Amino acid sequence: MANMIDLKEFVFDRVLDENTLAHTLAVLGTLPSPSAPSAPLRTIIRFERTALSHPGILESTKQIGSTDIYSWFFAWLNKRDDFPDVKIYVICPATDVHIRKYTKQDVLMVHETPALYQSIVKPYILAFDPARTQWVQDILVGTAEASNILNASPDFLILPDMKWDTTNVSALYLLALYTHSDVHCMRDLRKKPHLSMLKTLRRDAWKVVQDKWGIGRGGVRMYVHYQPSYYHFHVHIVHTGHVGLNGMVVGQAHLLDDIISLLELDSDDGPSILERMTFTYGLGTEHGLYKPMAAALAEVHDTD
Repeated sequence: MANMIDLKEFVFDRVLDENTLAHTLAVLGTLPSPSAPSAPLRTIIRFERTALSHPGILESTKQIGSTDIYSWFFAWLNKRDDFPDVKIYVICPATDVHIRKYTKQDVLMVHETPALYQSIVKPYILAFDPARTQWVQDILVGTAEASNILNASPDFLILPDMKWDTTNVSALYLLALYTHSDVHCMRDLRKKPHLSMLKTLRRDAWKVVQDKWGIGRGGVRMYVHYQPSYYHFHVHIVHTGHVGLNGMVVGQAHLLDDIISLLELDSDDGPSILERMTFTYGLGTEHGLYKPMAAALAEVHDTD
């Protein structure tokens, strides 16, 4: 749909998820369709509280309690164009997959063996709808985000992630997109030819954050998700002060340094160590892999 969206036309349906720790809220509703006004488009709106990065932000306060050396207040913020209170993400039209992704759900820890990867996960990845990564292709070919590219090489592009407001350095969040199509996920990485590429990516990411924001080598985390939210290989580059992100949980986030170390220990030939490993991670009940993986693991447990 057109880029210009009037959020005043949003019709609320229900809350999908609320995360008080991350200060986010995801809701489902509809927006009018530009081509068919009688057929509104399902829409997800995600609200995220921006960082409090300016000392003069308070318009008024009200003390609500105190004890000994501690006091607590309600507060209201000044309106400033350069310090927005909330960042809003809109997905329109939202598919069933999007709705499942943003819906609060229970999590099952699964153990993905190489055999389960081959029989269940790999077919799921190969059947992944290419339309869901069209935005990645648009960036790679230069029809989107071209002015935001911070570093370009034959193997990857580095740019700000949409989750970052690009102003608060302590919340810095960059994304490195692989420019080729031979790696869908972490399991596809090989010592040859990917080890040298990953080392170059790490070096260039360090240079970008140092040159542009004065952040030293120990000032960012670089990690890869497994399972990722989309199957085009990418690396997350996040300020070490940016904590509490859902994507940093144990089992999903794998440090780039650790992946490089594993590949350095691997042999030059044969299946990659990442292909041979068993990975343990959490799957939400709404994830497309949940039902087949839960069923397969139940069978394994029954034979234990």
